[in-house]
Amino acid sequence: MHADSHLDRSITGRLKYAIALTALTLVAEIVGGIWTNSLALLSDAAHVFLDLFALVLSLAAIKLASYPASDTKTFGWHRAEVFASFINGATVFLMALGIFYEAVGRLMNPEAVKSLPMLLIATLGLVMNLISATALHGHSHDDLNVRSAFLHVVGDAAASVGVIVGGLIMYFTGWYVLDALISIGIGCVIFAGSWRVLREAAHILLEGVPRGMSTQQVANEMAGVEGVNAVHQMNIWTICSHILALSAHVDVKPEYKGQQAEVLRQIEQLLFERYHITHTTLQAECTRCVDGPVIKDLRHRPRHGQSHDDHHHAHAHCTHGPHGHHHGHSH
Repeated sequence: MHADSHLDRSITGRLKYAIALTALTLVAEIVGGIWTNSLALLSDAAHVFLDLFALVLSLAAIKLASYPASDTKTFGWHRAEVFASFINGATVFLMALGIFYEAVGRLMNPEAVKSLPMLLIATLGLVMNLISATALHGHSHDDLNVRSAFLHVVGDAAASVGVIVGGLIMYFTGWYVLDALISIGIGCVIFAGSWRVLREAAHILLEGVPRGMSTQQVANEMAGVEGVNAVHQMNIWTICSHILALSAHVDVKPEYKGQQAEVLRQIEQLLFERYHITHTTLQAECTRCVDGPVIKDLRHRPRHGQSHDDHHHAHAHCTHGPHGHHHGHSH
């Protein structure tokens, strides 16, 4: 736990640093974009705004994740991190559409741009982006939220380079259509980044199996533990980018009935060491239930019209939990 809080403190410090730099860049690019009449600079400002949005949401998500679990939220607020990423991706998506719309208008009617001030402000933006990106890079691999923020900052730096190159060309040639073309390019960068973040966050919100993990492989490894006959009714999902969860029914061989707790403990250790699955719910049972599939379809609870006998029959086949408990949620 101490390591986690240290990691969160480190991420929080870096995010606050990046937020301050990004806020400065945003103000400079909005004022500069209006003053120089550069849509490319304003597009970059839109990108920076989303950047800032991503960073603030990431910071808020870390704060929310530190709140303890409660009677009404047994997983705590960890999912807030993924939800923040989803909102962020959706917002970026809409901004990109707005940029495309505005750029098409400018392609029809190009407008003059003050290219030298535009160049200077874009260079300032680039320097700020690179400093922010360096601060965030260390944690971008192990946290979805920091990764989405890092992607924004890197995309931003690329956009600033585009604006600088465009500013240089316009300064020497006066070819102002380029301003709109660069804006479209920045729009495409934003579009691609937002799609990635949206897809990843939606996969987690839909309780998808963590990327790169195979349910069949995990089930086979669990079944390889001594004393295990078979594994079925398994679910693997992501709570947030640091916490993976698994629930399953484990069929223990009759001769290992006495060491049931030890068999389950070995499975938990295997899951933690091999797959970093920290949140495990295992239900042990006897051989009567082994013909079930590894992954079981969820069923809605019976309607009032269904007879009591049918209802009882549907639920009676698996009441042999570790302590004889009945786990209704997994049926």
